[in-house]
Amino acid sequence: MIRDLYNVRTVPAEPGTTPLTPEEERRTTAVFFAEIGTKVAEHGWTRFPAHTPEQRRRLLRVGEMLSEHWGTPVSVLAEDECSMRFSLPGHELPPSAGTAQHER
Repeated sequence: MIRDLYNVRTVPAEPGTTPLTPEEERRTTAVFFAEIGTKVAEHGWTRFPAHTPEQRRRLLRVGEMLSEHWGTPVSVLAEDECSMRFSLPGHELPPSAGTAQHER
C-alpha cells in the first residue's frame, strides 16, 4: 500500500558535526581525561580515536591537562587520520617504527 505524504519536506544535510554545549564539552573532556589518564598511567602510552578536527583539538587539550596534573610532559601526536597517541617520556615511538607501521 502506497500513501501520499502531504506537507513533508526534506531537511538539508548540515556539513560537519553539531558543536557541543559548554556543559557537554566540560563533561566530555572530564571523561577523556579520566579514561586516557588511567591508560597512560598504567602503560606509559595509549591510542585514542579522533576523526574530526574538533576531536583532535579536544584531545590536545586533554594532553595539556594531563601534563599539568602530573607535572610531566605528555606527548600527543596524530598517528594517522583516525587516531592520536598519548605517551609519557620514554614511551614514544621511534620515528622509523611509526613509518614502518603505516607501510604495512
